[in-house]
Amino acid sequence: QVQLAESGGGLVQPGGSLRLSCVASGSISRIYRMGWYRQAPGKQRELAATITSSNYTTYVDSVKGRFTIPRDNAKNTVYLRMNSLKPEDTAVYYCYAKPFSWGGNDYWGQGTQVTVSS
Repeated sequence: QVQLAESGGGLVQPGGSLRLSCVASGSISRIYRMGWYRQAPGKQRELAATITSSNYTTYVDSVKGRFTIPRDNAKNTVYLRMNSLKPEDTAVYYCYAKPFSWGGNDYWGQGTQVTVSS
């Protein structure tokens, strides 16, 4: 079992920055893939960025060059650094964890709201 605790959402003006944090706890000491998905109002949930335990990263095209996803394996913590935020980045951001590369359960956080507005 894995529990995910997110923090760092809020209201920011266009062009501003935010950092989200997600700490994983539970019975699994090392998690294969962690990341962030987001869901805007009226839209499907989409991948924003993920990172594996070997630091292989994936980003949705719309955030490349603006978002980064550092990870601290020792603390089972993943961050999402968001720069040059745009109104279209407004969404609920969900932390995601996939403990094993071969499959198994996926885990989700409760979500944190990010609103980009002037």
